[in-house]
Amino acid sequence: MGLLTPLAVRIGALSWMPKLLPQVVWTDTRLQRLTRGRVTILDVAGLPNLALTVPGRKSGIPRTTPLLCVPHLDGWLVAGSYFGGPKTPLWVANLRATTTATIRFKGVEREVTWREVEGEERAELWQVMLRTWPNFAKYEERTTRVIPVFYLQPA
Repeated sequence: MGLLTPLAVRIGALSWMPKLLPQVVWTDTRLQRLTRGRVTILDVAGLPNLALTVPGRKSGIPRTTPLLCVPHLDGWLVAGSYFGGPKTPLWVANLRATTTATIRFKGVEREVTWREVEGEERAELWQVMLRTWPNFAKYEERTTRVIPVFYLQPA
């Protein structure tokens, strides 16, 4: 965690934040282009993150999405939260349509396998995720959908 993490948590908790997601993504994309992929908004906020690359389920074109992640045991936890918005993020369907993915974590690219966690395991890992990003609880309150949680591990 970094100096700006408490501020990021406060901003991420704002109820109108999901409406700004397109602007956040636009800003983050420009920042990553400027730094040749070395810095993301999540880095600036002092939060652990990875870039997930999976082929589009229809196009087959590789799609990369920066995600807040929670390093856990020998892998990473990610959630399809979309700030608690009503729709599941597109990367979730793309991930579900493939067996492996590529991530970039701390500048190192690697192939990963994944599994969606459910039931009691999801409840336990959700608590682990809340320790890194307490706003996941707010996102859960904002939506009627179950936020999917994935555990990524090196292939």
